[in-house]
Amino acid sequence: MNFTNSEKLFKEAQEVIPGGVNSPARAFGAVGGQPLFIERAKGPYIWDADGNRYIDYVLSWGPLILGHTNPTVIKAVQEAATRGTSYGAPTALETELAELVCEIVPSAEQVRFVNSGTEATMSVLRLARAFTGRDKIIKLQGNYHGHADFLLVQAGSAVATLGLPDSPGVPKGVTQDTLTAPFNSLEAIEALFKTGGDDIAGIILEPVAGNMGMVPPVEGYLAGLRQLCDQYGVLLIFDEVMTGFRVALGGAQEYYGVTPDLTALGKVIGGGLPVGAYAGRRDIMQTVAPAGPMYQAGTLSGNPLAVTAGIATLKELKKPGVFDKIVAGATTLCEGISAAASAAGISLYQTQAGTMFCFFFNDQPVTDWDTASKSNTRALARFFHAMVKRGVYFPPSQYESWFFSTAHTQEVVVATIQAAQTAFAEIAEDL
Repeated sequence: MNFTNSEKLFKEAQEVIPGGVNSPARAFGAVGGQPLFIERAKGPYIWDADGNRYIDYVLSWGPLILGHTNPTVIKAVQEAATRGTSYGAPTALETELAELVCEIVPSAEQVRFVNSGTEATMSVLRLARAFTGRDKIIKLQGNYHGHADFLLVQAGSAVATLGLPDSPGVPKGVTQDTLTAPFNSLEAIEALFKTGGDDIAGIILEPVAGNMGMVPPVEGYLAGLRQLCDQYGVLLIFDEVMTGFRVALGGAQEYYGVTPDLTALGKVIGGGLPVGAYAGRRDIMQTVAPAGPMYQAGTLSGNPLAVTAGIATLKELKKPGVFDKIVAGATTLCEGISAAASAAGISLYQTQAGTMFCFFFNDQPVTDWDTASKSNTRALARFFHAMVKRGVYFPPSQYESWFFSTAHTQEVVVATIQAAQTAFAEIAEDL
């Protein structure tokens, strides 16, 4: 493949954009080489600046569950744009999307829209502190909740990918009320509650971790957290920015049957446009201004284009059989890639929850950050480039999740598995 134009564009970008990218996960820092510059996309495919076509399992890092340029979503956004791009005033569209979220997500009795997942998590934790009158927050190792200062503590994802500390520019005092514990360890949470439960406002976690690779909760973990939070009067907060409408239509809370007090949402809720939200119990949400004293605002919150894309996406996902079909396709792909690795004598640990999945170059189960970090990242880098050469694009990091969409047909799945078979054969001798 020829990457001349991408190389030229990357060189130009580095002159005016730090590192040449506007989000570190795009930088190929974990796999080597230079990032691909994308010019267009359709269905399950993206095309780079040199005209190379790839089957895409990044899908804008999760939002595009209906694939790229879904005709229904595009038509709805185009029609909305003709009426105006932003008003700075309420619209009926915001209410319609909020009603859909409350219908679909078990914990959602009221919803506040924001512009990103980072805004959602930052705001929902301010709300937890305001409602409880407590200051401390527990987050879990390897869980990423956006780049708000007090959450950049053992944050996994791009921070781990680039080997950065968590993080220069964050004063120590900002994180003094952020406690950490290992993912999937109820004992660690209980110990924190026993020593300081009266000071803890909430515990926030990705119910299915998606930023240390995709790591599901062990059996009983989420239910155990719910029980402990009830016991100590601590709010249970699910960061479903990634898992919402992906692990199940109603998110991980529907899939595992555990309802949090508050939920952060993003990605799929905007159908590919920038949007986020936080939702939860009515009595807690009534603390948010102007209903209550906790201030949070945003000029573009509830933007009509983003809200329109979200409405169109969720309505499509609600249609009978649509979500189950995406999950079935993802399962077929996971089974095929795992079988291809086994045939090549390569150790691969595979995880899946709904339409999210991951492959760890690891010969042991991955259940937390410690086991995820023992994966062979060199092998992942070799596999990544071998697959790109064969027209398949997936996240350029061991610590990110793969995503599936309605646009990924059986033909696309078969082509991906075949590419994996030859890629594993190519790299097996060097591992």
